[in-house]
Amino acid sequence: MVAEISTIHTQHGGGPVRRNVVCHFWMLGKCNRNPCRFMHRELPHHNVYQRTSKQPNVLADAQSMKRSRYGLGNPEALSGGSEAKTAQKSSNHVIKHWPSKRSNIRNSLASATGDGGSEYKYTQESISSGTNMELDNVKKIRESNKCSNSSDLIAEGDASEASSKKACEHWMSNNCIKGDRCQYLHSLFFGDWFSLLAKLEGHTEGVSGVAFPSGSDKLYSGSSDGTVRVWDCHTGQSSRVLNLGDKIGSLTSEGPWIFVGLPNVVKAWNIETAAEYNLNGPVGQVHAMAVAFDILFAGSQDGVILAWKGSNENPNLFEPATSLKGHTGAVICLTVGKKRLYSGSTDNSIRVWDLDYLQCIHTLNGHVDAVTSLICWNEYLLSCSLDRTIKVWAATEDDNIEVIYTHDEEHGVVAVCGIYDTEAKPVLLCSCNDNTVHLYDLPSFKERGRIFSKDEVRTMEMGPNGIFFTGDGAGLLNVWKIAESHLIVPQVA
Repeated sequence: MVAEISTIHTQHGGGPVRRNVVCHFWMLGKCNRNPCRFMHRELPHHNVYQRTSKQPNVLADAQSMKRSRYGLGNPEALSGGSEAKTAQKSSNHVIKHWPSKRSNIRNSLASATGDGGSEYKYTQESISSGTNMELDNVKKIRESNKCSNSSDLIAEGDASEASSKKACEHWMSNNCIKGDRCQYLHSLFFGDWFSLLAKLEGHTEGVSGVAFPSGSDKLYSGSSDGTVRVWDCHTGQSSRVLNLGDKIGSLTSEGPWIFVGLPNVVKAWNIETAAEYNLNGPVGQVHAMAVAFDILFAGSQDGVILAWKGSNENPNLFEPATSLKGHTGAVICLTVGKKRLYSGSTDNSIRVWDLDYLQCIHTLNGHVDAVTSLICWNEYLLSCSLDRTIKVWAATEDDNIEVIYTHDEEHGVVAVCGIYDTEAKPVLLCSCNDNTVHLYDLPSFKERGRIFSKDEVRTMEMGPNGIFFTGDGAGLLNVWKIAESHLIVPQVA
């Protein structure tokens, strides 16, 4: 009997019975197979995180970390301990286990306090489920003449099926003639837990920075076209365009201040008082900026990081503080975490600077190409590079910082950004230079969705209330919204 069923499925282009995979056509109400080798019911939802009776609740501990004054990625910053802001935003979610981990890693990249907390474990099933998908099933999907539903997620661990989840390049250019017969996606994304809220068009060159000041109803974006656009959040229209006359390399905000990085200067603009300042000193393009502890840091083309101290008591609100030298290539990314400044450069290195003494205390050499983006996530530092890797760094027992996990991509990585879904689970946005953004669960690096663009996405930023932004090299700024509620979608055929 089993042999007969297997023969029937084989005649229909299938294979052996799959009791752990939901039938894609059944979910659409279109399955006409009897019997069908796939399940005609939904899979139970498995818990990504598993903890023992000795381990505290992850969400409660995350809230505790958010209240911590010096939590990594949440240092005491400009104006009353508000969250530090950089071009690569940090997060505070508690994450303890990566897919591989060394035994001598401490729970801090800087001076740790307390006992380091309890460790959280994700189940091995969350990494390995779906890795045994048969090749015949993959071929069936690839040979289908219908476009995939944009909400279908990748079978985890299946590289062959993952490669088939691509946007149609002709459709992206508005000239696909295959229509419903096209094997590629006719969508700007796939994943059912977020959606495209708005397209903000106006910039004529790449978006180089996005800022959403706290308490403001305006969104600010900078571009290589030399303009800063002010967007009305109610209408989605550009309400003001500031032409600064030169290429904008970075843009960030802190409190009422917007900082714009230009060649040889940083412009500071107070959106409440309209006061403007020119902060001179950088040599070449200012590619990255970060603000922490009343200090503005700007990384420039000559490899130097300049710092200005902010003071409300001094008539000159921004006093030059110091210059941090050490990189031999342009500084293209900065982030702050737990009284440390981290800088990435085209010299392939990451430097760690002590914010008390403003001195370099570590040089991290793990990448073999330019380090393009950095974020601090809990006690970890995440870095990405054009060498096609994302590296996770952590402190060791002897106060060094080492790579504890390396995630490989097929293409160079342009930027990373951390967000949370509606269940407070951390998600990493990873932009590659093949014009895609991968959305990964952390710490497992399981892919949960993908965003497609006509050009590489160079800027990503987390906003309030489940909003996040992506800006690409063609000047398009997209606004995305995380769904108010979503379920973990089971594996589908």
